[in-house]
Amino acid sequence: VQLQASGGGLVQAGGSVRLSCAASGSIFSINGMGWFRQAPGKEREFVAALRWRGGGIYYSDSAKGRFTISRDSAKNTVHLQMSYLKPEDTAVYYCGAGRPITSSVHSVSGYTSWGQGTLVTVSS
Repeated sequence: VQLQASGGGLVQAGGSVRLSCAASGSIFSINGMGWFRQAPGKEREFVAALRWRGGGIYYSDSAKGRFTISRDSAKNTVHLQMSYLKPEDTAVYYCGAGRPITSSVHSVSGYTSWGQGTLVTVSS
């Protein structure tokens, strides 16, 4: 599966941005997609994920109430709508795809394909 992420950029604190991740290739081999982020000097961390077989939408504590993950099945695309952005949300955002189980949906190891990353910079 190949992933193409888009939508990052510079946004002011309190603003919004929508990220998109388009999947192509062996779509049948995956049942979930997620977003992770990595700030300079930090490890990649989970943000949000959804599974369309097995079900479930998952958010990190920092994303709950501010971010919304959704899927356009016709376009094999997952979106991450981010609102009320804070400077600490600044990071490179990566989308992942795979067959994560409940115990691995929050983990990098739950995903087998990754997009190239898109930078989101939130200014104060």
